[in-house]
Amino acid sequence: MIREVCPDDAEDIVCILNPIIESGAYTVLDSPVTVDLEREFIKSFPKRGLFYVAQDKQSRKIIGFQNVEPFATYTNAFYHVGIVATYVDHSYRKQGVGRCLAEVVFENAGIKRYEKLFTYVRADNAGALAFYSKLGFRIVGTARKQARIGQKYIDEIIIEKFL
Repeated sequence: MIREVCPDDAEDIVCILNPIIESGAYTVLDSPVTVDLEREFIKSFPKRGLFYVAQDKQSRKIIGFQNVEPFATYTNAFYHVGIVATYVDHSYRKQGVGRCLAEVVFENAGIKRYEKLFTYVRADNAGALAFYSKLGFRIVGTARKQARIGQKYIDEIIIEKFL
């Protein structure tokens, strides 16, 4: 089941996000997130943003989430662009959770007048690149040494999808 996020989802989201962060392999986020911090993030999420969660039908546990935030709000020139992020619990990957989230998010992104979604994916995250590619994203370029985690530099692939 896909639905809009609520502050009470913060604990389940942190349970998905922190193992991904701690692995050091899939995201450039480098510090664990607290439940309180995530709850505040949800409460203060931009009104024009989109934030959806996927729930397991039986356990009702959050198993994935996807959000879109307005890109560069300091100017109206980017009003049509949103920056997307997708996270799925490791044990639910490759089961269509991300695709189901994307279907709902893409539909609602158009309603909120987004015309393009944009994001960065770690160059060493082949799974995420394949996922976004299947959704119709295309590679725009590579940002070399875009992130540094510890002493390791990480390239990020810039991707976009027109809705």
